Amino acid sequence: MTFNKGEGSASDAVESDLLSIGELARASGLSASALRFYDRAGVLRPAHVDAATGYRWYLAGQVRPARVVAALRRVAMPVAEIGRVLAGPAEVATALIDGHLRRLETGLADARHELSQVRGLIEPEELPMGTTATVRAADLAGALNAVRFAVGSDPELPMLAGVLVELASDAVRLVATDRFRLAVAAAPCVAAAGSGGTSAIAPTPFVDRVRALLDAAGTVGTTAASRSAAGTNEVNAEVTVDGGRITVRAGEREVTGTALPHDYPDYRRLLPRAATRSVPVNAHRLREDLAAAGDGAVAVLSVGTDDSVGVETGEPVAGAARIGVNPRFLAQALAAAGDRRIMLELREPAQPMVLRPAGGPADMYSLLMPVRLDTA
Repeated sequence: MTFNKGEGSASDAVESDLLSIGELARASGLSASALRFYDRAGVLRPAHVDAATGYRWYLAGQVRPARVVAALRRVAMPVAEIGRVLAGPAEVATALIDGHLRRLETGLADARHELSQVRGLIEPEELPMGTTATVRAADLAGALNAVRFAVGSDPELPMLAGVLVELASDAVRLVATDRFRLAVAAAPCVAAAGSGGTSAIAPTPFVDRVRALLDAAGTVGTTAASRSAAGTNEVNAEVTVDGGRITVRAGEREVTGTALPHDYPDYRRLLPRAATRSVPVNAHRLREDLAAAGDGAVAVLSVGTDDSVGVETGEPVAGAARIGVNPRFLAQALAAAGDRRIMLELREPAQPMVLRPAGGPADMYSLLMPVRLDTA
């Protein structure tokens, strides 16, 4: 993305062939004072400076980089980074822009949280009541197991460092993603109360504490009130979201934590389209095949014309579809599925593949982005 920034390169040009600083200001959206500033900063130097008057002149080809500077200035990119965007190759410029966008998104999420806190301080009586949903503890534990592996760990994406908990009238829905895979699971409600449509991001340590609580609740400290109304010995769990607090109670025990102060990405935009092919897979056997293939950055799934699925270890099988995957990510998704039979849904080569429990609910699945294979 290297632009011609000037650097006095118009020694043989006449002023009539150049743009005045006022003309460039009108064409780019930068004020004349801003153009002088970026000249002094070494970001956008004029093509020619009149030795007698100090007046700056610019090449017509500098309109485009000046517009880039104006756009990046409007989104508060640091001057040094603007200079690197103009001077660097396209991949460097793209990385800088993406990094700045992440900072802006994090800052916006923080600002929303702070302003939400301010509203609560100004109008505490207007705060909504918390929402509580009741589910079977075993269902909630299973849903946590199904999504925990996909939680993000990138410090630059703090909004992904937890599980999104959505309380609806029919289910407690859990979502986790690290951008490379996405896992969704739900625990059907036994009972729900409070205002609907509530959600919060449960931080990873809290999620792990809840999982331990659910294990303990199945064997100790249970009361008749915690069991289902159907008269079984199964323990129920109550999930409550109240402002920035999340509480899970099972049996006579509970854990409470503070929700992450961020906005979770709209995961529904990533939901898979209709599959072009769906094949049954034995999760346990495919995990064994991955382990036998050894360590590697990429594993190749081979899906035969007879719907057989295996890990490629030699020459490609004629007619088989080949899908590159991160073997660790796939193994974790398969482990979350347990030893059950799953359905592997395939789409276009660059589209994510989806793993679903065979015969399971529609809102329980994991999505995994493929790895590009070298076809040379």
